Amino acid sequence: MRYKRATETTQVYLENQPLPNHGESYTVVSHKAVIDNTKRLLEDSGFAIRREVYRANMNAQVAQGVYHIYPTQSIDDQINDETELGMMFAWTNSYDKSTRFQCAIGAHVIVCSNGLIAGDMMNFKRKHVGSADYDMIMQLSNQIKNGEKRYKSIITDRDSLKNTILSKREQSELLGRLFADEEIITSTQISCIKKEMDKPSYDYNCDDDNAWAFYNHVTHSLKKSPPNNWMQDSQDFHDFMMTEVVIQPSANLSGDVDFSNLKTTVDETFDIADVEDIVNEKTGAIEIDEDITPTQLIHDMYSS
Repeated sequence: MRYKRATETTQVYLENQPLPNHGESYTVVSHKAVIDNTKRLLEDSGFAIRREVYRANMNAQVAQGVYHIYPTQSIDDQINDETELGMMFAWTNSYDKSTRFQCAIGAHVIVCSNGLIAGDMMNFKRKHVGSADYDMIMQLSNQIKNGEKRYKSIITDRDSLKNTILSKREQSELLGRLFADEEIITSTQISCIKKEMDKPSYDYNCDDDNAWAFYNHVTHSLKKSPPNNWMQDSQDFHDFMMTEVVIQPSANLSGDVDFSNLKTTVDETFDIADVEDIVNEKTGAIEIDEDITPTQLIHDMYSS
């Protein structure tokens, strides 16, 4: 069986794929090890799994697991009273060196299963070298133990998007930027988004000129992303929306921060080593991944 494109598959299929031999310099993290440890750590941390979905391509050389979960013992009213977003945990793993192991807590829109990945995933990506198998377990554990905190942050982001108006013209301009500047969506996904804007497949409980509706039209199209891109595309899109649509306009209106100038400075004059030195000097706490984008940096600094 050969996957030419991303295809939904089964846990058994992923677990039975032979492991490649890349030599001592590359530690293969098996899909089975990721699945077993994910389920064990979720259960040990008090989460129950409502649904699990697996996708793969290229003979399962790249695989993805998505789990719809809920905390069985939470006493947090914001979490227990939430009816629109469910908690989600996701991972991506590869056998062909095309992507690093990634995992993240996120959320899914219950009515349509659109996924939201936000926040700390960049800090939990690991190349398959050395102690990668051990590090995979630690990364899973670190994400899961912060699950409720991250989920609540996503709920707050959703509320901010629902309170933001986006005209059709503004939505079209954002689509152009997401395609040409950010390279988050493809031309095929643009066609999908335009269809959703004209005739939505789901009721998102908001008007068409609402940022939350636009957000869901895009995440609906991101379901077509390959497994090795979906998590990164989803996070990049979330950071883009929060920074460019929610945070930046609000800050400019209040006169707090001129984010346009900050973004230009990061883009044109800083390399990542400069940014890392500045952030660490100020806070001593923010870990910067080498692949971090200026958009995510602005979002993280503002949110913290």
